[in-house]
Amino acid sequence: MQSVDVTTLTAICLELQTHWIPSRVEQVYQRDRHTIFLALRTLKKRSWLTISWHPQAARVCIGDPPPKTPDTFTFSDQLRHQLKGYALIALEMIAPWERVIDLQLAKRPGDSPVWHIFVEIMGKYSNIILTDAKQQIVTVGHQVTANQSTVRTVETGQPYEFPPALTGTLPKLEESQERWQERVILIPGALKKQLLNSYRGLSPVVTNLMIQEANLEPQQSTENLTVIDWERLFDLWQTWLKTLENGDFKPGWTDNGYTVLGWGITKPVTDTQTLINNYYRDKINQQNFQQLRHQLLQKLSAILKKLYIKANTFSQRLQQSDDAEKYRQQGDLLMSYVHLWEPGMKTITLTDFETEKPVEISLNPEKNGVQNAQYLYKQHQKLKRARKAVEPLLADVQREIDYLEQVEASVTQLETYQFVEDWQTLQEIREELIQQNYLPSPVQHSLKSPDESQPYKYATPSGLPVWIGRNNRQNDVLTFRTAGDYDLWFHVQQSAGSHVLLRLEPGSQPTEIDLQWAANWAAYYSRSRLSEQVPVVYTEPKYVYKPKGAKPGMVIYKRERLLWGKPHKIQAYLKN
Repeated sequence: MQSVDVTTLTAICLELQTHWIPSRVEQVYQRDRHTIFLALRTLKKRSWLTISWHPQAARVCIGDPPPKTPDTFTFSDQLRHQLKGYALIALEMIAPWERVIDLQLAKRPGDSPVWHIFVEIMGKYSNIILTDAKQQIVTVGHQVTANQSTVRTVETGQPYEFPPALTGTLPKLEESQERWQERVILIPGALKKQLLNSYRGLSPVVTNLMIQEANLEPQQSTENLTVIDWERLFDLWQTWLKTLENGDFKPGWTDNGYTVLGWGITKPVTDTQTLINNYYRDKINQQNFQQLRHQLLQKLSAILKKLYIKANTFSQRLQQSDDAEKYRQQGDLLMSYVHLWEPGMKTITLTDFETEKPVEISLNPEKNGVQNAQYLYKQHQKLKRARKAVEPLLADVQREIDYLEQVEASVTQLETYQFVEDWQTLQEIREELIQQNYLPSPVQHSLKSPDESQPYKYATPSGLPVWIGRNNRQNDVLTFRTAGDYDLWFHVQQSAGSHVLLRLEPGSQPTEIDLQWAANWAAYYSRSRLSEQVPVVYTEPKYVYKPKGAKPGMVIYKRERLLWGKPHKIQAYLKN
């Protein structure tokens, strides 16, 4: 994940100084142990300032509003108590080339600052510290004790000290090309490494972009550069320093991340705040997505494994109960031929009434013929009672398996994070499993997504819309709230998969190609995705029902028709 460097931080501060100083702090919210939001209002607008001291994603920027979930963190409560209603009167970096921002707050614009918020953006050492006017620490995002660091402690009640100053040579616009070049080539080596070793405050991202813009290679030796190469590289070096000085930033996306220098841009953006907010939001969501997806799949696999064992045990008991009739028949035979019984017999062979074939019956030599027959009748009754008891248990287990396989299919289909929708969909699945008591409820607060996710939306070759549920919540919404009288409902037969709607206008009729495409989508978004052909049923939504007490996404249907879905065709379509 790309870190916020001095160059990016300078661009961020410039925009914040231009558009948000002064502003009033109306609200403070903490989303997690690394991120707070300050609601800022100026005379013309209101928005949320994101401040994060995340080890990989520390940043300050105007961004998305926080989720609508309770804030139970002590740190934000302290900030709220001290800062609410105060004015943000200044925001500046504490020193050139230092990634520490000082946010100054006063009772009103023009007054002396009463509070300072120091935001230290320094990788895994990132932090946020609230101090009073005398820079005594009032509260801190992450306390650093003497046991944790021998260099610098950060604790409530002690004076705030700036991080240790950078050592080494800092870039200067006044430096000549000759002196600059001498410093870089003093020890021959890879160009990127030598630039980073020669100067402090220069990030790997800026170095890579600068070298790329000069049409050179990062691993190219400094001994192999021509005079023209050095001149071109020094011109870019000067351009970088001038941009930092005059603030002429050009934010945009690159192939590997983002930049504010205008180099290597594949897609420009209007402002640095949007760029930074979107980049880190998506990166954090991506990390959380993969972590949660892995946890859900592990949990579902463990539960299903136990249920499969339970279902197998019940099935075996039912197979045993199939012998109930055999015990009754043997008891009847033995009672009919009880006169043939002799003391001490362990088996007796009798002729079956209907088939006239010999039947061997095991006997207890300590019991007489009537007692052995009575034992056979008891076994018959016992197995009959077992079947009556086991059948509903097996049905319950099978319904639970069907439901969890449906959930597992939804999670499996969310292979990678691409959009915020993907993260929202996965959060809804987690919330559903909590509600169904398969996962424990979060201790601190609900992690439910603030917005409801939306289904996949595609189209058949003729342009008819095809809507596909991404989880059980969406499946129920599509089937029982969205579906119209003229739509058609699709689902894989006797397997877990998404509910699919082929949306139709009143009076319109789908072609066979439309039906086949909808069936292909239903087959693709199912547990049978890897099969060559998958049986898919379709019917009108009015013939789809949710049984009383059924879990989310579980339905029954009637008046269905059958098509064979071909998931590989959808896979080829998506690749193109």
